[in-house]
Amino acid sequence: MNDPINAPTNEPLGGPTNLPSQAQPRSVLHKIFICGDGLRAGWSLLVFFGLMAGSSKGLNVILHALHVVPPKPGAEISPGFGIVGEFVPFLITLLVAWIMSRIEKRPSSVYGLSLERAAPNFFVGLGWGVAFLSLLVLILWKSGLLVFDRELLFGGEVLGYAMIWLVGFLCVGLLEEYLTRGYLLFTLARGLAGIYGWLFKTRQSKALGFWTAAAVLSVLFGLGHGNNPGESPIGLLAAGLAGLVFCLSLWRTGSLWWAIGFHTSWDWAQSFLYGVADSGLMIQHHLIATHPLGKPLLSGGTTGPEGSVFVLPVLALVSVVIIFTLPRQS
Repeated sequence: MNDPINAPTNEPLGGPTNLPSQAQPRSVLHKIFICGDGLRAGWSLLVFFGLMAGSSKGLNVILHALHVVPPKPGAEISPGFGIVGEFVPFLITLLVAWIMSRIEKRPSSVYGLSLERAAPNFFVGLGWGVAFLSLLVLILWKSGLLVFDRELLFGGEVLGYAMIWLVGFLCVGLLEEYLTRGYLLFTLARGLAGIYGWLFKTRQSKALGFWTAAAVLSVLFGLGHGNNPGESPIGLLAAGLAGLVFCLSLWRTGSLWWAIGFHTSWDWAQSFLYGVADSGLMIQHHLIATHPLGKPLLSGGTTGPEGSVFVLPVLALVSVVIIFTLPRQS
């Protein structure tokens, strides 16, 4: 395209002979696959799910080669499975999201793992996670709904297994947050925002898209815990609400690091520090032996503290902390 302002000096006095060309109309095929911000979200999600499905066989091969075997129903989770069984799927999810970023021609950091303020957000979330889980355990203990039986680890074992399980639950936090609130949330929110903008011509389409996607994925996140042995309706509700709370931290900070830190230390404090069930699951080599007392609706029963109704006000309090301590990023 020639620019009339910078036309060559040898053009005739009447002006340049080539006028700026008109933008070519997009083909129907182009409109089907491409929108204003690149590949349409629906197609992006299909490609993502296809890549993840194709990676599942490779994941099984890798885990089998590493002799990582899922525990039998009701058995305690070993450190090896807790770390490798979570970290390898996270790496695969990270790789697939990176491939999608190349296809969509956008930086992969927009999917939630930006390094900007990553360390401060992570460590602050880490502190709040153990603090709020400890508050929940304190409520159950003081109410006579949780009994501490005895200490199971001594000496160097305490620090050793504390660090091993901290790494293990970091892998859990990375996988669960990035899988459910990383690429999927970004892309679903992008697609829904476009639909809202088209239907209602509203300036709030981005917020509506984000929170609709957050609600959908949080429901699926909660239901995804349904296969855990000992899970309960309150536990499923708590998992879904926790997903929404983590989405709130993502909305405020623009990244997943606060949620990853909180998720890591919440699970670590449940499973290792206090030795209670985490969504019905127990780990090997935890610090303290405990058992619940009273009605499962109050004590959490076999689900653990997340199965107690007391988890609901605690999660509400976490939301308040997020709102008042995490400034909204533009």
